[in-house]
Amino acid sequence: MRVLLQWLLIFVATTFTTETMGAPNKTPKLSPIDPRLRDLNIDNLATVSSDLETFFYNQTLDHFNYKPESYTTFPQRYVINSKWWGGAHNNAPIFAYLGAEGPIDGDIKILGFLPENAPRFKALIVYIEHRFYGKSNPVGSMEKSVKNKNLRGYFNSAQALADYAEVLEHLKKKLHAHNSPIIVMGGSYGGMLASWFRLKYPHIALGALASSAPILYFDNITPEDGYYSVVTNDFREVSENCYTTIRKSWDEIEKVASKPNGLAILSQKFKTCSPLKDPVDLTNFLDSTYASAAQYNAPPKYPTTQICQGIDGASKTIDILDRVYAGIVAYQNKPCYNMTQEVSETSIGWQWQTCSEMVMPIGITSKVSMFPSSPYDLQEFINNCKKLYGVAPRAHWATTYYGGHDIRLVLSKFASNIIFSNGLRDPYSSAGVLEDISDSILAVKTTNGSHCLDILNSKEGDPEWLVKQRHEEVQIIKRWFGKYYHSLRVLKQ
Repeated sequence: MRVLLQWLLIFVATTFTTETMGAPNKTPKLSPIDPRLRDLNIDNLATVSSDLETFFYNQTLDHFNYKPESYTTFPQRYVINSKWWGGAHNNAPIFAYLGAEGPIDGDIKILGFLPENAPRFKALIVYIEHRFYGKSNPVGSMEKSVKNKNLRGYFNSAQALADYAEVLEHLKKKLHAHNSPIIVMGGSYGGMLASWFRLKYPHIALGALASSAPILYFDNITPEDGYYSVVTNDFREVSENCYTTIRKSWDEIEKVASKPNGLAILSQKFKTCSPLKDPVDLTNFLDSTYASAAQYNAPPKYPTTQICQGIDGASKTIDILDRVYAGIVAYQNKPCYNMTQEVSETSIGWQWQTCSEMVMPIGITSKVSMFPSSPYDLQEFINNCKKLYGVAPRAHWATTYYGGHDIRLVLSKFASNIIFSNGLRDPYSSAGVLEDISDSILAVKTTNGSHCLDILNSKEGDPEWLVKQRHEEVQIIKRWFGKYYHSLRVLKQ
């Protein structure tokens, strides 16, 4: 059985020094940002905006125990933009962006929803970096952190949510903003964190905007085929020929690779930066390229359309693999293509998170998928994680701690003020909340939207459906504020 390798372009095959994880069932990276748009060399936030101020909070390592080592602290980075804030004396609101699996720098650069809407609400903006990422690492190195058996135990979502709670309480006290309502926001994994924060800390956050948050991809709530079924549909909607060509290409790669000089032929056809040592490197690259194109399938270019135009536009006289290569070039025209990605801080950190609690069973079993069959194998995943870390993933912990089963029934009883926004071209929307749960737990979705598109920078010429989605989200938040300020006035009478 072929093991599923679900890499996106930025989510690299993770190895620590010489230790290899092998081939576990991978979880596509949950970044809100298209890897092609992220500037990995952003070191100075001043290049983004002169209105940003960076601070470090002396954060508690372990919020849930009272052992001597629990009181260890580390500096956690947060960034403030107070340009439009109406001030504590006016009880002006706070927009809090909850960082996810990466340094906060790249997110700030392209997350437009906060600075574009802060002026109308006179809101303060705060971006909080997730523990262990960026400059918020307890020992200054992600690799050292995950190798430390004791330290990495504090690297989880519950501790991260408690971090955010402490920072926000500290900030309100520092600014004397006791009655300033907070809206937490996040995208992808950060969107999950935002929704969970509202559920766990309703006394701190008035509401949450959870963009492209696949909170139902745990514990088999969502069929394992969900993600790759959407990828397949995205391509098939563009072109039946494109879909068929990609679907047939996997057998052709295997056929060519079996020849005496097959790897050399494939290396030449796909202009690999170094000779292929295993055909799996090529199939993983193509898998991740198609998944990334679908996940970030945003206007105006629409990556799936770019790939299909390349495939469909190629001469019918050339072989199937040459047509597939033409699709890759149409999407990303490079001198050569690197089949082995470099290890990054995010890839190392996210691998630990998926090997501990973020266990998302993503597989391929559909007979109409454009990908080869690759059922999710939980036991194989457990074995690989144990081989790397010496501990087994807690596959059911996310639903135990945060919920997910019977979500409509459960959340309708006690929860409120959460926006779940999704674009249905995003493969992760298959595990999102797509229907309203109550009059204040609302699903705002678009047929043509992609991953976290609604919270990214707006552009002149954005399609009407995207403008409408963002407007709807703003109006919901406006209603939340209206009810809050009314209640505040009543209490003061």
